[in-house]
Amino acid sequence: MSLKAGKAIKKVEGGKLVRVDALFDTQLVQVTITGDFFLYPEEALAAIENALKGASLPLERASLTSKVQKIVEEMHATLVGFSPEDLVAILEEAVS
Repeated sequence: MSLKAGKAIKKVEGGKLVRVDALFDTQLVQVTITGDFFLYPEEALAAIENALKGASLPLERASLTSKVQKIVEEMHATLVGFSPEDLVAILEEAVS
C-alpha cells in the first residue's frame, strides 16, 4: 500500500497559523506541525508529533486530544496559539 500525503493549514482563534503535514495509509506514519504558535519546551513538539504516529484512521478525536493534552501536562509545556482540540481538528482535515 502506498502512502498518502495530506496537509491542512488553519488560522485558529487568536490569529495563530497552524500547519499539519501528514503521511498516512491506514494509520499515521509521520506528522509534522509548524506555524507561528509558541510551544515551550521545544521538545514538546517532537513528543506530540511522535505520540500521534501510529494512530489508526479514521482518527479518534477524543483519544488523540487527551493524548496531546497529557504530553503538554507531563512536560509542563506552555502552549500558546492553539489548543490540543485545534490540533486534532487540523490533523483530521489533513488526512481527509
